[in-house]
Amino acid sequence: MSKITILHNPRCSKSREALQLLEENKCEIEIIEYLKNTPSKKELKDLLMKLGLKPLDIVRKKEELFLKKFNGKKFTDAEWLQILIEHPVLIERPIVVDGYKAVIGRPPELVLELVRRKKVKTGATKN
Repeated sequence: MSKITILHNPRCSKSREALQLLEENKCEIEIIEYLKNTPSKKELKDLLMKLGLKPLDIVRKKEELFLKKFNGKKFTDAEWLQILIEHPVLIERPIVVDGYKAVIGRPPELVLELVRRKKVKTGATKN
């Protein structure tokens, strides 16, 4: 079975809850602490494709940095990608990826959607 990847911030309660749900469901998990290992432009584009979203859709609009520096300003998708690379704290969390599909785990229970799909696809059952 392939790994489920989580873009994780250990200081975020929602991110910790999503990780716990994955662990409780005995998923093989790859944890990426995206504040320490910022995704590249290519990785962000790939992630957005899997989410079916645009860069602005994954921006944390209540984050202090956003409110002080970016609120009310217009940027292109390419500019938002660069902003997210330069300021990964603005990336919504957690983001959980399984193959060609990804979800933002807000609420954390949304990650179970990926887990259920994975179990059906592989024929695995919960112990």
